[in-house]
Amino acid sequence: MTWIKRIGFFLLTNILIMTTISIVTTLMGSMGFSIRAFGLDLTQLIVFCLMWGMAGSFISLLLSKMMAKWTMGVKVIDPKQASAHEMDVYRRVQSLAQRAHLPMPEVGIYESPEVNAFATGPSKSSALVAVSTGLLNRMNTQELEGVLAHELSHVANGDMVTLTLIQGVVNSFAMFISRIIAYVAANAVKEEMAHIVRIVVTIALDIVFSILGSMAVAYFSRQREFRADAGGAKLAGRESMISALESLRQMVEMPEDPRGEAIASFKISSKKGGFISLFATHPALEDRILALKQMR
Repeated sequence: MTWIKRIGFFLLTNILIMTTISIVTTLMGSMGFSIRAFGLDLTQLIVFCLMWGMAGSFISLLLSKMMAKWTMGVKVIDPKQASAHEMDVYRRVQSLAQRAHLPMPEVGIYESPEVNAFATGPSKSSALVAVSTGLLNRMNTQELEGVLAHELSHVANGDMVTLTLIQGVVNSFAMFISRIIAYVAANAVKEEMAHIVRIVVTIALDIVFSILGSMAVAYFSRQREFRADAGGAKLAGRESMISALESLRQMVEMPEDPRGEAIASFKISSKKGGFISLFATHPALEDRILALKQMR
């Protein structure tokens, strides 16, 4: 059930971010910033929520490459000191980056039995593409080419920035709605209870709306995977991309590295099923393969 843990971590991370922001801003008296004596100042509230809602997402984006290296133990390949095996991976990424008209990203390898790869970084000119030793050991050159092309398509499409903006907007919207409802709830009780009610309702609704918002973020993440598959097919050839996904699909008991929960949405593959699939960051491999086969 690693995929359930992964989705749980995805939800928990967002909940913790929203709860932390909620507690900090409430303790700072930020509700007073947005509420005047004669009612709710929606303009100030919108500005306030956008400012705080987007801040956490962009901080995560700026730190994404550093955190990925640290979390996964990624060894960045230095062409001057690389082994023949490492140089093969490096040159493949270099060739695909040139085809995609991208600046050369950092290329890394991390020790893990999982068959996976990911791309992250704050911009196209400051990206990291990393592959696991499990993937290098279990995939052939055609499949590896497809995986690397998929990850570089994420970089070319600016998916890291796009997902950050979507997450920021969702956070901002959640904060905005929760504070309006909390304001109404506080006005419905006695004055001496108003402050406590406002705090409790704000924090509770921040959590609820962050969970609901995670469904929207996950949906956009799944659409992004289809686009990256299509981009990978253009860079490395459709057969290479299909071959890579078929290989992943056949690895029923494929191990997953628990260290990678925080960057799960940036990997090539993630498992899902049932109702919980609404929170999955990746579509089913069968759906992705079918989409590629039907692609013109």
